[in-house]
Amino acid sequence: MNFFLNRYKEFGQTIDPEECQLKTSIRVNNLKIDDKTLVKRLKQRKITLAKIPWLDHGYYSESEFSAGSTQEYLQGYYYVQEAAAQVPAMILNPDKDDVVLDMCAAPGGKTCQLAQYMDNKGTLIALDNNKPRLASLKNNLERLGIANTLIYNLDAKYIDSLDVKFDKILLDAPCSGNFCTDRNWFGKRTIEGVKQKAKQQKDLLKAAVSALKPAGELVYSTCSLEPEENEEVIEWALETLGIELLPVELDAGSPGLTQKTSKCLRFWPNKDKTEGFFLAKLKKLV
Repeated sequence: MNFFLNRYKEFGQTIDPEECQLKTSIRVNNLKIDDKTLVKRLKQRKITLAKIPWLDHGYYSESEFSAGSTQEYLQGYYYVQEAAAQVPAMILNPDKDDVVLDMCAAPGGKTCQLAQYMDNKGTLIALDNNKPRLASLKNNLERLGIANTLIYNLDAKYIDSLDVKFDKILLDAPCSGNFCTDRNWFGKRTIEGVKQKAKQQKDLLKAAVSALKPAGELVYSTCSLEPEENEEVIEWALETLGIELLPVELDAGSPGLTQKTSKCLRFWPNKDKTEGFFLAKLKKLV
C-alpha cells in the first residue's frame, strides 16, 4: 500500500483512501427524454440532482434510495455512471455519419453514451471477449433504446478479423482499477501486475490504430492511476504507432504527468472528487 501512496506523493498528490467517497452520478439519456423534464420528474420522487458543469448530461444524484430503483431508470431515461467515466465518450464525440468502435464495451455505459452522440444513427460496433458480460450490454442497449449497435463476442486484439475501418474508436482499456471502487485494491495490486496489464493495453492500442481510417480519432482511457498504464502506454504509442496526440479540452482534471503527455487528462480522487481516471485523444497520421 505504501509503495503506491508514496509514488502518488511524488506526483504531488497526497491521498487518503479512506476519504475517497464517490458521489452517485447519472447521465440523462436524451434519446428518450430531455434533461429538464427528467430533473423535474426525479425531483417529484425526492431525488436531488446537481448538474456537473463539465459534462453534457451528467448530474450528481442524492436520495435516500438507490438511483437504479426508479421507474425512470427502468424506462431507460438515465444511466447510473461515475462522473469521470462519462468523459471518454464525450471527448470522442462521434456523430451520425461515423462508423464507430467500442473495443471493450460491456456492461455498456459508454456504448450507450456513444449512441446518444450519434443520435442513434450511423454504425456502432461493440466488442467484448467476456460472453457472460454481454448479457448486461444487451440489457442496457435495450433499456436505453439503442438501435444502431452491433455486438460481437470478440477479443478486441483481433478486430482486423471483421475487416472494417473506423472513423472513431473508444478503447476504455482493461486496467488495474483504483481504490475508490475497490476497497481491497492495495491488497491485490503489485507493480508486476500493473506492468502485465500495460502489455495488454499496448496490444489493444496497436489493434485499435490498425483498425482506424487515416486521420481517424481514438480515445484511450483507463480508471487506473498508474503511469505504467497511462502516460507510458501513450508515449510508447506516439513512438511506434504513427499517431499524434490531440488536446483534451475540458474544464476539469489535470494534465498528464510528463511533458510528452501534457495534452492528456487525469482525474485525481483527492482533487477532483471522482474515481481515478486517465484519458488521451489520438489521431492516426496515415
